[in-house]
Amino acid sequence: MTTAESDALDHLAVLGDLQDQFLASIDLVDPTTPIPWCGRWRVRNLVVHLARIHHWAAGQAQRRQETPLGRGPFVLTDLYASCALELRSTLADLDPSAPAWTLDDSGTAAFWRRRQTHETLVHLWDLRTAGGLPLDVPPAVWADTVDEVVTVMQPRQERMGRMEPLAAPIKLVADDTDASWLLGGTGEPAAQVTGPALALALLVWGRTTPDDGVLGVTADRRALDEALGRRLTP
Repeated sequence: MTTAESDALDHLAVLGDLQDQFLASIDLVDPTTPIPWCGRWRVRNLVVHLARIHHWAAGQAQRRQETPLGRGPFVLTDLYASCALELRSTLADLDPSAPAWTLDDSGTAAFWRRRQTHETLVHLWDLRTAGGLPLDVPPAVWADTVDEVVTVMQPRQERMGRMEPLAAPIKLVADDTDASWLLGGTGEPAAQVTGPALALALLVWGRTTPDDGVLGVTADRRALDEALGRRLTP
């Protein structure tokens, strides 16, 4: 995926749509439903987490410390609706090039449009999958999720000393888009994973495994497993 392809996405519009879907899904799933791939979390923990992240990101975009939301208990739909609106309104009011506190060296509000799009997308998948509900999101959006991990999140994990560099990169190929990536650097890849952008995004975010039936793995499976065992994302 190229920078131009990522820039072609209207991240603010996509974010708004995903937030609306998340809000509409909250009451469809029992708040005590476990989310096994998120440790001990249940749906209520997921909703509060995403609301807090939206609130925090709105502060980061404005270069100010956010006011803590408190410990709760919360009415989940009210909490999420308030924080989602705060974030979306903040980002809509800020020029994408406005200075912001970010997790990379871009230092602009546009970073948060993209970052919160993918934060919301992954957790929307968590919520709806935990509740046995389908989710229909275009492959291009999932491909951008992969791209963000490869170009932003995983390199940041290395810079912060949260993971050691990979001995050789892993090639990821989205067979429902024209996108491909080298995860973990440049050079000859140790392994290749091919499949839909959705499955590749879930793979790098720890929501599925290489044994997922829609994924194909070639070359060194041990190198792939070792790479996926690292902290690729926060």
